Amino acid sequence: MSLTNCRFYEDKYPEVDSFVMVNVKQIAEMGAYVKLLEYDNIDGMILLSELSRRRIRSIQKLIRIGRNEVVIVLPTCLSRGCHQVRGTLQQEQGSALYHAPRRRGDPDPLETLYENIGWPLNQKYGHAHDAFKISITNPNVWDEITFPSDAVKSELQQYISSKLTPHPTKVRADIEVTCFGYDGIDAVKDALRTAEADNTPENQIKVRLVAPPLYVLASQCLDKTLGVKLLEAAIVKIEERIKANGGSCTVKMAPKAVTEHDDAILQELMEKRERENTQVSGDEDSESDEGVPE
Repeated sequence: MSLTNCRFYEDKYPEVDSFVMVNVKQIAEMGAYVKLLEYDNIDGMILLSELSRRRIRSIQKLIRIGRNEVVIVLPTCLSRGCHQVRGTLQQEQGSALYHAPRRRGDPDPLETLYENIGWPLNQKYGHAHDAFKISITNPNVWDEITFPSDAVKSELQQYISSKLTPHPTKVRADIEVTCFGYDGIDAVKDALRTAEADNTPENQIKVRLVAPPLYVLASQCLDKTLGVKLLEAAIVKIEERIKANGGSCTVKMAPKAVTEHDDAILQELMEKRERENTQVSGDEDSESDEGVPE
């Protein structure tokens, strides 16, 4: 049974001005004949006059047989559109409902799963896809859902967890902290420790030394915006503490999400500075290259 051989929505037909996903089956003089993938492959048509507002020299340059397209439903026909959100979400929802029961080898009719799971979640959460994401941290989403069996529930939850669980984002900031007073080294240590003072199991900031006076603040968060705010707040604390002791803090790179490439560049810089330090006598008393200096 095909994944798209089912009505994904509770309504039998799409509403006017809604976005739907179609597959192009045939191209004729009047336009293109299509199948509505989210509505049990019912037939539709895209009129030639609705494909483009410009003069069309070759319809094949605009639309091709076998391709999936996102279209807008008009009162009497379908018109090409460019908004893909609804179609994309429905494909993810359909994939979850389709694959979960089939993994246990005893598939329920796909439309039955929509009736019992997909459509009730659409009504309560606006879209079942949103409910799936919420369920990762809040299993109460399933309280009002009647599953065909415990096996279906278990497989669906496992599939959602593997496909929709968000991955943490690494956020980093580079700062220079200096203090040339009598107790300057201790003042720098004290200021940097304020960044880690409020760490929790969920939100942690790590301080690393590149080479005095350059330090890196890093955090991993599911919410990038939250991570940036955590580092911004940590920098404010460091600035306040070091200035109170006669020093200064300069932001060399403002908090932002970083990639593996950014980390590779940082690692190369740290290794370079470490090699340079080993060539200088008296390194035994230099500061540690990991964490806040001891």
